Amino acid sequence: MQIEKTSIEGLLIIHPKIFNDGRGYFYESWNKKLFEEAGIPNEFVQDNQSLSQKGVLRGLHFQCPPHEQSKLVRVIAGAVLDIAVDVRKNSPTYGKHVAIELNSENKIMFFIPAGFAHGFLTLKDETIFAYKCAGYYNKSSEETLLWNDTDLGIDWPTSTPLLSPKDLEGKTFKNLVSPF
Repeated sequence: MQIEKTSIEGLLIIHPKIFNDGRGYFYESWNKKLFEEAGIPNEFVQDNQSLSQKGVLRGLHFQCPPHEQSKLVRVIAGAVLDIAVDVRKNSPTYGKHVAIELNSENKIMFFIPAGFAHGFLTLKDETIFAYKCAGYYNKSSEETLLWNDTDLGIDWPTSTPLLSPKDLEGKTFKNLVSPF
């Protein structure tokens, strides 16, 4: 397993070691000891999975303390453009983001610590997105940033994604009072 740091402290790209043969492939998507050695000491308490058609955008979401969540995300089938936005107000990269394509071919995983808004756009039909969470879902602590806020400068490959009502009503970054 290779762990790659990004331009924003705390965000990690994880390249698992893939074992391919005539039957298919095998890889470890979680190994507590290896992840702790890499500085990912989280105790994941919840696994989530979504199925989406091409053009669905989910996010940009985060949960406020004391219900904050870190996430380990990956794609089982299909592809996404995955985005993590730094909402830690004392961070030198506050308001900056990292974008990465996760897909079923590259099998890359993305670790997103608490203090980041997270979202993704599906790039293929029948995309299955899976993520482990350190912290349980708590609706009352959830915040949503507006996906297309020009202050964030995210280069989404579409201007007309399929959105939930919650994601249509996200707040702008300049109106965010960060709890981190």
